Amino acid sequence: MSLITRFAPSPTGMLHIGSARTALFNALLARHHNGKFLLRIEDTDKTRSTPEATEAILQAMQWLGLSPDEPPVFQSERAERHVACALELIERGAAFRCYTTPEELDARREAGNAARQASKDETLSDEARASMRAEADALLSPFRSPYRDGQQPPSADAPYTVRLRAPDDGDIILHDEVQGDVRIKAAEIDDLVLLRADSTPTYMLAVVVDDHDMGVNMVFRGDDHLRNTFRQMPIYTAMGWPLPKYGHMPMIHGSDGAKLSKRHGAMSTLAYRDMGYLPEGMLSYLTRLGWSHGDKEVFTWDEAVRLFDVDGVNKAPARLDLDKLSDVNAHFIGESEEDRLVDLATPFLKQLTPLDDALLQRIRMAMPLVKTRAKTLVDLAEAMRFLWDSNADNLNKKARKALREDKLTMLANLREALDGAETWTIEALHGILDEFCAAHSLTLGEIGPSLRAALTGGLPAPDLLPVLTWLGREEVLTRIEHHLPAAVGE
Repeated sequence: MSLITRFAPSPTGMLHIGSARTALFNALLARHHNGKFLLRIEDTDKTRSTPEATEAILQAMQWLGLSPDEPPVFQSERAERHVACALELIERGAAFRCYTTPEELDARREAGNAARQASKDETLSDEARASMRAEADALLSPFRSPYRDGQQPPSADAPYTVRLRAPDDGDIILHDEVQGDVRIKAAEIDDLVLLRADSTPTYMLAVVVDDHDMGVNMVFRGDDHLRNTFRQMPIYTAMGWPLPKYGHMPMIHGSDGAKLSKRHGAMSTLAYRDMGYLPEGMLSYLTRLGWSHGDKEVFTWDEAVRLFDVDGVNKAPARLDLDKLSDVNAHFIGESEEDRLVDLATPFLKQLTPLDDALLQRIRMAMPLVKTRAKTLVDLAEAMRFLWDSNADNLNKKARKALREDKLTMLANLREALDGAETWTIEALHGILDEFCAAHSLTLGEIGPSLRAALTGGLPAPDLLPVLTWLGREEVLTRIEHHLPAAVGE
C-alpha cells in the first residue's frame, strides 16, 4: 500500500515555522516512500478562520515548494459527511445525544476548581483535605455524561450535542513511530463532543473522517497532538476503520530551551522570505531541525528525499538557532546561479536605490564575488551598495585617513594614469597599477587604501581590480575627482 501523508493547518493565523517543519517532514516522508503528500485546510472554526490566513498558508507552501499531490481539501466543504458519520456512530451505539448544557459544564469545572483550591487550606485536617482533593479530581476528570446510559432529556425540544461513548476500561496503546509504545488508561478519555448543538462537527470528528476518506495512512505531527490521538483512536475503532500509523515529533524550542515564542524567532514563514532567506535554505535548515543523518548539516532537496525517514527523527525537542539558519542560507546563496540571485535580490535592492539597466549590469557582473559574502538577500543587496554609492559624504575613520592631504597628490597622479587606459579590463588595469607603482617607487599596498577609499568611501567591497571594472572608467574617474579639489585646496 502506498504511503499517504497529509499536512492539515487551521487558517486561524499565519504558517509558523513549526507548522512549516511539519509540512516538510510529511512531504519528505511521502517522497521518500514514493507515496502521496496531501494538504487539508481545516477551516471548520468559522469564528477564527479567515481567507487571508488561508491565502498566507498557501503562499508559504508555494514559496517553500511543498506542493501537494492533489488539490487542497477544505474541511468546511465536508460538513455533511461529518454529520452523517456522527449519526452512524449513534446507530452503532458508539455515540449518544447529550443534553448537558454549557452552563452545567461550566458549573462542574468551577466546583472542581473551588474544591481543589479549598484542599490547599492547611488549617483543615488531612482527612478533609484528601476528601476535597478527591472531589476536585472527580469533577475535573474526563467527563462522563449521564445521558450515555439513556437518561431522558429535560424536554422534547432540548438542544443536544452528540458525544462519543468513550471506553471505560483497560488501556489504550499507541504504537508511535517516533515515541515508541505509549499507553494511557481508557478512563482518561472523555465523552468528547462530535457534533455541537448547532449540528456543526468538531475538530475531533472531522479530522478522523477526513483522514480516513483521504486515504491517509500515516499521521505525522507534533507531540502536542499526542493527547488528541488517544481521543481519536476510539472513533476509528467504532467506525470499523483501519487505524493509520502515527508519529509524534517533539516541538521546536527556542535557543534557551524554553517554549518557542516570538522572541526566539517564531514568526510567520513568509516573514523569513521577507528577511531574505532562500526557500532551499529554509528547507535545508528545517530538515535538520529535529532530524539527523550522521553529521551532515546541509541538504539539497534530492538528498533530503533520499535520506529522510522516521527513524532519524529525534525524540528530544529541537532548538531554533537563527545564526545556524543564516549560515545554511549563506551556503545556498553561494551555490545559487547569479541571474536567479539578481531576480531574487531585486525587491531588496529597490528598497535601497532606483534600478536602471546600467546599475543592473554592474550588479550582474559583481554577483559572483559579492554573493560569497552574504547570508541573506538583505545582506546581498546591502553588499552591493558600493556599486551606486561612493559614500563620499559619510567616510569612516579608515577612509578619512586614507584620503588625508599627503595622499591626494598620489591619488591625482593615479587618476591620470587610469584615465590613460586604452582598455578597461582587469588585465589592462592591473598593468597600469603595476607601472604606476614602479614609476613612483610605491607598492600596491601603499596606493590601494587611498584608491579604495575614493571609490567606496569605506563601504565593504571585494578586491579593487574587479571593483574598477564593475564601476567603469567614467564612474571611477568621477569618484576619484570628487575627493581631489576640496581636499587639495585645504
